[in-house]
Amino acid sequence: MMKGRAIALTCTLFLVSFGAAADENADTYRQLKLFGDVFERVRADYVEQVSDQELIEAAIRGMLTDLDPHSSYMNAEEYKDMQEQTRGEFGGLGIQVTMEEGYVKVVAPIDETPAARAGIKSGDLISHIDGESVLGLTLDQAVDLLRGPIDSEVTITVLRGSEEPFDVTLVRDIIKVESVRWRTEGKVGYVRITQFNEQTTVGLEEAIAGIEAELGTELVGYVLDLRNNPGGLLSEAISVSDAFLERGEIVSTRGRHEEDMQRYNARPGDLAKGMPIVVLINDGSASASEIVAGALKDHQRAILMGTRSFGKGSVQTIVPLPGHGAMRLTTSRYYTPSGVSIQATGIEPDIEVALATIEVIESTERHEEDLRGILTNPGDGAEEDEDAMPEEPAEPEAGTEPSEPDAPGTAEGTPPDAAAEEPAAAEGQMGPENDYQLQRALDLLRGYALFSQRLQTE
Repeated sequence: MMKGRAIALTCTLFLVSFGAAADENADTYRQLKLFGDVFERVRADYVEQVSDQELIEAAIRGMLTDLDPHSSYMNAEEYKDMQEQTRGEFGGLGIQVTMEEGYVKVVAPIDETPAARAGIKSGDLISHIDGESVLGLTLDQAVDLLRGPIDSEVTITVLRGSEEPFDVTLVRDIIKVESVRWRTEGKVGYVRITQFNEQTTVGLEEAIAGIEAELGTELVGYVLDLRNNPGGLLSEAISVSDAFLERGEIVSTRGRHEEDMQRYNARPGDLAKGMPIVVLINDGSASASEIVAGALKDHQRAILMGTRSFGKGSVQTIVPLPGHGAMRLTTSRYYTPSGVSIQATGIEPDIEVALATIEVIESTERHEEDLRGILTNPGDGAEEDEDAMPEEPAEPEAGTEPSEPDAPGTAEGTPPDAAAEEPAAAEGQMGPENDYQLQRALDLLRGYALFSQRLQTE
């Protein structure tokens, strides 16, 4: 009898489950019928004739862009452009963009491109392109307006903070992205990564080798500049992180299903050979650059300096659509080694250094040797003149105390605060001597090296 009731219960559960699935499928078919009805009405009655392909592509774009700011549809031509970009060469203005409140927002300009040379900054909003408002456009549509033939002009209207809107005319060009650049700053190796494409890891290895060859044993550390780096390939971010880590997790990605979780771990071998590293970040450091910054920070392999990063903690998968193009779909979130998602929160630097410019003022310094009748230094070889007398009476005037030259730290002896005005968006657009954040990073490494040397001599 119990067995019969168990069979009946099982059948009942099966029927309920099947019924729920059937209802869900019926609802899906009703929604698809709604789409078909709208499609046919637009196709038949819209004021201008629109091709079926345009309508379908527009519907797909709308479906994807409504999910999040980073999912999108690419037709065949756009997919080709994207592939060229990841290879390190493409046509355009040289800006990485997203959408914010209906406007095109500049995530970061790419160094040595038309946008960077024109002074476009991270955080700028583009409201009009050649006089046409971007409100109501998708990101892909806005990007299409920004693109065009090489050497042709495009005028954009820029909104920047509380400033009045202003127009900037740019000349389109072939954008060749040298994703890694390097130089030496005294005894410090400076490496800038502008984005993560297929050439980044190779470029980093060449940069480290070049710095070691130039400085040899005088090398005291590295500055890794990820400011205004909008991201790129996840595989390259993992590879760059691995280059500086001996072991441990670099990043994990977690999708909708538990089986989608992946962990990426470092392999033995530190390209910098244990040298101290300072990583520069700002609000233009996004996605792949945040993966590198997060991994090096969590493993205490580097000191992060600058301002809070952009906060893009999601991973997009490119899904080719044979004969049509591809879709970029957000498929997972990524987590730093400490298990933290930085989505919409970003990575906080260990030492916050705001964007600023350096202003050198005319020196008003005074020293002991500038006073009359001073004692000589016995170490300079000269004998002290006991009969030397000051030209002025030695006694102070009545009612006063003996005066001394301004000591370091008084109002006349200290430089003014660094100007609050933001510099150009990327270090490559200013001289290194005027890059306040970079100078702070260099000072930190030089101070650490000096302190380490003194400990070794004790």
